[in-house]
Amino acid sequence: MGERAGVAREWGDADAGLTRAGGGRRLSNKWLVLFLLLGVGLFNQGDRFLLAGLVEPIKAEFGVSDGFMGLLMGPAFALLYSLLAIPIARAADRMSRIFIIVVGCLVWSGFTAASGLAQGPWTLAGARVGVGIGEAAFQAPAYALIAAYFVPEQRGRAFAIMGLNTYIGQTLGYVVGPALAADATWRYPFMVMGGSGFAIGVLALLLIREPARVVLHAEVKAPRLSVLARQLVGIASYRNMMLGMALGVLSGISFGLWGPALFARAYALPIKQASTLFGLAFGLAGLVGMLFFGVLADRASKREPAAPLRLAALALGAATALIMVVTWTPSLEVARWLAVPCGLFGGGWSVGVVVALQNLLPDRIRATGTALGMLVVNLLGAVGGPWLAGALSGAVGGDATHSLRIGLSVVIPLGFIGAWLIWRARGDLVRDRAVLATLDG
Repeated sequence: MGERAGVAREWGDADAGLTRAGGGRRLSNKWLVLFLLLGVGLFNQGDRFLLAGLVEPIKAEFGVSDGFMGLLMGPAFALLYSLLAIPIARAADRMSRIFIIVVGCLVWSGFTAASGLAQGPWTLAGARVGVGIGEAAFQAPAYALIAAYFVPEQRGRAFAIMGLNTYIGQTLGYVVGPALAADATWRYPFMVMGGSGFAIGVLALLLIREPARVVLHAEVKAPRLSVLARQLVGIASYRNMMLGMALGVLSGISFGLWGPALFARAYALPIKQASTLFGLAFGLAGLVGMLFFGVLADRASKREPAAPLRLAALALGAATALIMVVTWTPSLEVARWLAVPCGLFGGGWSVGVVVALQNLLPDRIRATGTALGMLVVNLLGAVGGPWLAGALSGAVGGDATHSLRIGLSVVIPLGFIGAWLIWRARGDLVRDRAVLATLDG
């Protein structure tokens, strides 16, 4: 028990020698905060999968290619999303994180609704750019806010619950979206999701309180952005974690966003049925995997701070191998059965990296350090993956199913390299935490 308490003290923010910046303002219940942020995150993620779930009807109306749809799912959305996350996170290390999150939610919800009003492919692309601008305000401030509310030994579960936004959002996009579209048009789900996101954003603003900052007595201010970026690049565990996570996300998100189209083509299914089948099969298993990994990461980190990274690397490697098999299997039944282990392994591996990252970064640079790392993750993963898979599919040409499988088969195996990098990061984590705690601006 004493050893576990020592680990918690070493990696916690509530250390001896820490004070809280700001007043004694009464805080919201941490679980209420978590579930409200999860609610906001559902619409953050659901909008992305909604576009993927409606690829075929959008292509049919606008007469565009796989490459163009890959552009909408990747660069059109994620380029400004990735770049703007840095200055927004910098502001979140100084200002109210919840206010920044809510403003972003209102912006992306407005552009989500605007996506349903698009009159052509380029106005749809413009709406997707606007969605990306708004959603840049969510990820890093939300992670930092959760880390401020939860002690280190609870963060695995907290981040796992937060991570459910991906899988519930996937269900919204792949199942609810096409179901709504089937009774109207593909435009209607975008309008519904935009209005719902606006409502949950206002509710979060009313109920969530900004916690006081935790600062070391020796810390005066966060370092300048350019200085911080150079310092973090020089930290081996940070560098390997972020590159590894980027390649893992690139692999997984490419399969996740193109999966409904692959199922529709490979198994001759209507897009509504393919999206529902894919979303439920992989989404439900992924949700269970996310929760299980969060509990496992909390237990493992009590014994060894780097243990979540070991678990993440092993799970990512297994998930990558399994989704390659799913990509090429000619049997729908095999694909459905493999969805269970795919989701269990692939659902939660990123939690291990997020937990390790939040424990690595001191509170004064947590949002900015997270955003700098996620810049790499999003540029390689969210921008590069869906576009690259779609572009390769278009370049191969010929049979639509075969060409999409080829495109995915180039992108998916990069997850193996990601797993190796995450494995390497575990050896430097404890030492690097101490180094970062002593750096100044």
